[in-house]
Amino acid sequence: MGWSPEQIAGRLALEHGHTVISHESIYRYVYHRTAQKDYWHRLLPRAKSRRGALGVRGGSPVKTFKNRVGIAERPSEVATRATPGHWEADLMLFSRGGQIVLASHERKSRLLILSRLASKSAAPVAQTLMELFDGLPSELRRSCTFDNGTEFAEHWRLSEQINVKTYFCDTHKPWQKGGIENAIGRMRRSLPRKTDLASCPDDEINQRVLAYNSTPRKCLDYKTPTEVFLGFIQPLHFNRERTLPPSRE
Repeated sequence: MGWSPEQIAGRLALEHGHTVISHESIYRYVYHRTAQKDYWHRLLPRAKSRRGALGVRGGSPVKTFKNRVGIAERPSEVATRATPGHWEADLMLFSRGGQIVLASHERKSRLLILSRLASKSAAPVAQTLMELFDGLPSELRRSCTFDNGTEFAEHWRLSEQINVKTYFCDTHKPWQKGGIENAIGRMRRSLPRKTDLASCPDDEINQRVLAYNSTPRKCLDYKTPTEVFLGFIQPLHFNRERTLPPSRE
């Protein structure tokens, strides 16, 4: 009927005028039957295989992250998208093991960049981000925000080696980097989790990213992410040309 153990116990008490069984007893019996391979947990409204908040148990690894700075200390201009050059990053995982894509998202322009990874270890993730950001003007690589996955444990290399400040969401609150979450959700339309990346050449992935970055967005006054991002670069080149020293001819 889709009732929870608490609703069942409460309704029985109402009908009989006294407690017939507690919801805790129902839960214990359900999970006992699941342990006997009858899988009664599937009858629960949320069909959880164990009680409690899934994925929250155990200690958080964030205390082991070197030089970790929480999102509360991130400048307000990042949240308001007032200036370009602030990024968010996360991993896209796929059903087949070892198939991983690093997604990087510029908050103001909504530009998205995808990079294949051979591993989700912290070192290759940090190296890929450094190579990406090192090719940009300093004004377009001010900061990057992550969740608390161990794949971002070597974030400090970005700040120490190429001066990109790094920030982390509060634990279990990935929505605090909503830009990349939204971007990955959009990319899942053409790259669902069941995609076999081994049969998906780079050119095909690049075409899908190009389509994403070439789609007009209401939040950008119907400009595309590519148009907005290139608009950041052109004034920077212009300003650099104007500040060149005079010729000595």
